[in-house]
Order: sequence, then C-alpha cells, then structure tokens
Amino acid sequence: MRINDRVFGLLMLILAVIYGVEATKFPEPFGGSESVGPETFPIILSFILGVSAIYMMLRPDPDQAWPVKSMLIELGITALVILLFAWAIEYIGFILSAFAMVSYLCWRMGANPTKSAIIGSVSSVSIFLLFNNVLELALPLGLLEL
Repeated sequence: MRINDRVFGLLMLILAVIYGVEATKFPEPFGGSESVGPETFPIILSFILGVSAIYMMLRPDPDQAWPVKSMLIELGITALVILLFAWAIEYIGFILSAFAMVSYLCWRMGANPTKSAIIGSVSSVSIFLLFNNVLELALPLGLLEL
C-alpha cells in the first residue's frame, strides 16, 4: 500500500494545484473585489487537499489487507446514498434530503433509529439556517415550499 498511497498522493497534489489555479479564474464579483469572493472556498479546499496529499506521500500507511466483500458493499451503498442526496436536493429540498442522508449514515455507524432521526433533523435544519440566514446562500426548500 505504500506505493499506492504515494501515487494517489501525487495524483491528489496535481488535482489540488489544478483546482487552485482554476479557482483563481472566477470573475470578479459585481461591485468590486471583496476579501471573501467566490474563489475563497475553492482555494481553501485546494490548500487542504494539497497539504493532505503531501502528507500522504511522505507518511504512507503501512500495508494492510483489503476489506472484506461486505465492507466494500457497505461503502458502495454509502456512496450511493450521498449521490442520491445530491440528486434529491433539487426535488425534495435540502432539509428533507439532508435529514434522510444524515439519519441513514448515523444509523449505519451504530446509533439507534431514534438518535439517528434526532441528529438528522437537528443537523439538517441547523445547516439550512446557517446557509440561508448567516451566509445568505439560498438552499432549496423543495416540498416544504408548499
């Protein structure tokens, strides 16, 4: 796994550089330049990805066995749930789709269904309010607009 980690780290470093360079090409926002513009978040992400990639290349994990088939299936289902969340935001809204995703993932990580539902509802509403009211970035309400 050491060589795999180093190759993957190199690929992620290349991705971080390209992502950071492309983020600087966003047009200047209406009203002049701001200290925080549309390129700020992508540049921060590219920096974090770059530092993580360098760390992965310098300190790779020791060799480990591949996970069993059931774990690979579980990871595939998790990736599918996240993709469904991204698709469902537009149709059923952020709050309901985030509630479903977070509740499911909490349940799969070992929480009982009641706690999963509480965590899902609190986190989805909190994030929605943070984005809509504090950051002023509108998230779709979907079915809750009625």
